[in-house]
Amino acid sequence: MKHARRRHSRLRTRVAGTTGLLTLALGAAVAPATAAEKTTSAATTTAAALDDTGQSPGQLVALDDAAQAPRKAAHLGDVARHPRRAASLKVAPAPGQLTLPAPTGRHRVGTVDLHLRDTKRMDPWVPTQQRELMVSLWYPATHTSRYPAALLPNSQQVLPGGVTLPTTAGHTGAPVDRKLGKLPVLLYSPGGRGNRATGTALVQDLASRGYLVVTIDHTHDTGDVVFPGGRHEVSMLPPGTKSRDLIDVRAADTHFVINQLAEIARGHNPDVEHKPLPHGLTQAVSTKHIGMFGASLGGGSVAAAMHADSRIDAGVNLDGQLFGRSEHQRLDRPYMLFSSEHHNRNTDGSWARLWENLHGERLDLKLRGSGHNSFVDNQVLFPQAPGAFGITPEVMQQALGTIDPNRSIEVQRTYVAAFFDKHLRHQHSDLLDGPSRHFPEIAFVR
Repeated sequence: MKHARRRHSRLRTRVAGTTGLLTLALGAAVAPATAAEKTTSAATTTAAALDDTGQSPGQLVALDDAAQAPRKAAHLGDVARHPRRAASLKVAPAPGQLTLPAPTGRHRVGTVDLHLRDTKRMDPWVPTQQRELMVSLWYPATHTSRYPAALLPNSQQVLPGGVTLPTTAGHTGAPVDRKLGKLPVLLYSPGGRGNRATGTALVQDLASRGYLVVTIDHTHDTGDVVFPGGRHEVSMLPPGTKSRDLIDVRAADTHFVINQLAEIARGHNPDVEHKPLPHGLTQAVSTKHIGMFGASLGGGSVAAAMHADSRIDAGVNLDGQLFGRSEHQRLDRPYMLFSSEHHNRNTDGSWARLWENLHGERLDLKLRGSGHNSFVDNQVLFPQAPGAFGITPEVMQQALGTIDPNRSIEVQRTYVAAFFDKHLRHQHSDLLDGPSRHFPEIAFVR
C-alpha cells in the first residue's frame, strides 16, 4: 500500500499542467549527457543523467565547458523544474501538427506495441511488482494502406496552443514483408526520463531499410509509461539513485527483451494481453544478428547491455556518457561512439576509458555543429513549435547546436545504417573508412 500511495500521488503530479509535454520535450535529454545531478524526487528531477559525483540537486555539468556549464544548463533545468514558467515564455506556439522526416528506405513500415512481463524478476524500483515493460516493434511491412497510421507512443498527443505530435510512418499491425526473410534486430534505449518515442525519426528509417527495431521503455526510470487499459507507471527512482544503477537495470531489461524476441521466433506470443502479433512476425525475427543503439543515457547503456548479453553483435552510443563497470571492461565486438560538437573521448573520461577497452572495430565520430539534443527527435520538433515546448531561441541553440536539423537526421541515418549494415549484414561501406566529401559534417576522432 505504501508503494501504491506513492505511485498514485506522483501520477497526479505528472498529469497536472504540462507534465506530459515535459516528458517528451525534456525527457529525451535536453540536459547534457554528463549532467551531474542526483534525484531529489521523481517529480522534480530534470532529464539529465543521474550522477555519481555527489553534487547538489539541479547543478548540471555540460559536455563542452565545465566552468560555464552550470550557468548555461540552469536555464534548461529551470524549465524542467518549473512547468508554469515554460507555459509563460513569450514564444508563440505554431498551431498545427508537427511532422517527422519521412523514412528513406525502400520499404513501408509497420509497428506494434507489446506489453511484456518478466516473471523471473521483481522491479528494482518497485520491489512489490514484477518487472513490466512496454516496447514497440518497427519493421518493413506490406499492405500498409489497410492499417492505421500509428501515433507516437506518448502519453500526451496535444501540446499547448493546440500543437499535435506527429503521426509516424508506421502502420499499426501491418503484415511483415515476408520477402525479406529473417530480419536483423536493432534495440533502442532512450535518454534519461525519455520514453521510447523520442528516437522515432531514426527508428522508423532503420525499419524502412529492412531492420526490425525494438524501442524500449524502462519503466519507473522513464517519466511516464502507459500500459494497456490506461494504467500509468511514472518515475519511482529513490533519492540518490546513481546512473550506474540505472544502466545495470537497462542492461537487464535489454537481455529480457531479447529473450522475448526469441520466444516470438519460436512461435510464442509474449504479450501479456495476448495481443495478436502482425502476420509474418514469427518467421521474420532473428536473434542471430542483433545490434543496439541509444541516445544520452540510453547510449551510455549500450556497452553494459553488450556485456550482459553476448547476442548483441554491435553497438552505437549516440552522445551518452558511461557510468559503472562497462567503461572498464574489455569489449571485443564492434562499437561506435557518435558525439555532438563538444563531446568526445578528449572531453569525457568515460569515453576515453572505454576506448582503451574496445578490441573489436571501434569508431569515434563527431557530428560538427550539433548539440546533445541533435540525437533525438527534439532536433526537428523544437524548431517547428518552440512555444509549445517552452523553448527560447537561446535554449534551443544550446540544445541543438547550429546544424540544420534535417541534415543532422540525414547524416545520422546514413552512418548508423552503414555501421549496422557492415556488422549485421556484412555490407561494407567506404563511409566508415574515413572522412567523406559528401558528409563534411562528420569528423573522425583519431
